[in-house]
Amino acid sequence: MVNTQQTITIPLRPSLWNPKTVSALAVLAALGLAAYQAGLGRPGVDLINLGGWPQLREFLVASLRPDLSPEFVALMGRAALVTLAYAVLGTALSVGLGIVGGLLSSAVWWQTVLPGNASGLRRSLWLGVRGLLAFPRAIHELIWGLVLLQVLGLNPLVGVLAIAIPFGAIVAKVFSEILDETPPEPLHALLNAGTPPLAAFVYGLLPQALPNLLSYTFYRFECSLRASAVLGIIGAGGLGYEIFLSLQSLRYEQLWTGFYALIVLNGAVDAWSAVVRRRMGFTSRLDINRKPGDTSSRPAIKAPSQDWFLRLSWMGAALAIPLSWWWLRLDVGALWSARTQRLLGELLGTGWPPLPSWSELVNLARLSWLTVAMSMVAIALAGLGGILFSLPAAQNFLLPGGLLRPIGQREGSAWVAYTLLGLSRMVLLVSRAIPAPIWALVLLYMLFPGVLPGALALALHNFGILGRLMAEVNENLDDRPVRALSTLGASPSAVVAYGILPQNLGRFLAYILYRWEVCLRETVIVGLVGAGGLGRLLTEQISSFDYSGVTITLGVFVVLTFGVDAVSQRLRGVLRE
Repeated sequence: MVNTQQTITIPLRPSLWNPKTVSALAVLAALGLAAYQAGLGRPGVDLINLGGWPQLREFLVASLRPDLSPEFVALMGRAALVTLAYAVLGTALSVGLGIVGGLLSSAVWWQTVLPGNASGLRRSLWLGVRGLLAFPRAIHELIWGLVLLQVLGLNPLVGVLAIAIPFGAIVAKVFSEILDETPPEPLHALLNAGTPPLAAFVYGLLPQALPNLLSYTFYRFECSLRASAVLGIIGAGGLGYEIFLSLQSLRYEQLWTGFYALIVLNGAVDAWSAVVRRRMGFTSRLDINRKPGDTSSRPAIKAPSQDWFLRLSWMGAALAIPLSWWWLRLDVGALWSARTQRLLGELLGTGWPPLPSWSELVNLARLSWLTVAMSMVAIALAGLGGILFSLPAAQNFLLPGGLLRPIGQREGSAWVAYTLLGLSRMVLLVSRAIPAPIWALVLLYMLFPGVLPGALALALHNFGILGRLMAEVNENLDDRPVRALSTLGASPSAVVAYGILPQNLGRFLAYILYRWEVCLRETVIVGLVGAGGLGRLLTEQISSFDYSGVTITLGVFVVLTFGVDAVSQRLRGVLRE
């Protein structure tokens, strides 16, 4: 007699105390402490300055009557060209540095050029290059600008180098990650066939990685444009400089003219970048946190030979570099002039700073916590706002035939969907176009100096960036599960909760963590205008020529940046599991 009974194995229920749950609880606890430090929910803390409301009202009313006199509009037009020239040259130089640094800091490069048993040498070279690139990446471009001003004076090279140095290190880091995440099978096949290592790398790996490298280059150009506007605050010229002058002199009509010019310039670059990327087949500006082996989002470059817009774009990009050089009248000879060498020697000759006293260490620790709290509150608010606005800002959601309005529904209110799409994208554009220090100065009209205005300023700026990135994630969504839910009669809120967020939440959180690293660097620039944290201390030290103190504060900030970078990478790794 045959026993036909089968043993049924019931899978064990997964433990609630898994890495994702523990990480989520730790993040929530840290956010609660940071919000309390910012004054939210803390008794006895005055946050709102009622005396600043009249000035704020005057500022808002001026938005309806900007200064459109021909002389001032011409001045803003020239300033916009300066800002654009800084962005073009800064991007070109940073990408050049990033290509070299990205190759030398990628593990796959050293595995290719040093095959065999040289694992110890490969790891030493890899760690050495990554460590060398970590320092310039940790310091904000505005701080680089302040340092370069001490050496080069009011020279246009300050703006270009202040963008190129930190952005070159950032590009190198991202390029190395793209190279390391590219499937290596074609590379290994060429190496096994006897192809020289360099040729195998060029023909086996780079063609696959090139689409994502180019896509990130477009994103970096947009970042350079925003950075060039920020550098105007330290006198580098451009729209940021004119805006800062108008704000200092309380000429609100001129200030709003500068705002509108900055918004138009950012919008034009954003639209051009989006059209070029779409015509080349790129799916998003920034593609991070892919799971190992996931190649679904890797684009294939479309040939530009038959596309007139792409041909004109490449020609324009090639001409923009020499034209920008001519417009700024750059003189690289200033880099090795006798005056530069003397000032650089004086700056480096300040000597190693003395060890800080116990009270100074306590103060640095307190300000470090304030800085981290500011960045955490900022990125949490920016992330929540970005997720909410990414829905109406995505073209495939509310428009007729979209995910939340399937074909067959009434089309009478289509104009409402188009209006929401336009308004949400405009809000995101204005939010990211205006630099965080300008947002901080505006918020200080109605808030007392401290962590909160700095956090809100950073939140407003990063909200526009995150919202746009998340909207692209929504537009590249696999719509089959969402369409199935809609077919079964699910409401729009149920479609979002059960069809959209489960697919995209991991990418959303990865973007938030990525921007948190950037947000911590940006706490310096809002601190420079009095919003608190290490940035405010740095401002006092720079204004009093306390270079020893500046060195110590920058060292603390670099260590802090490395810590946040490590935590962010660890959390992104948990999301990929």
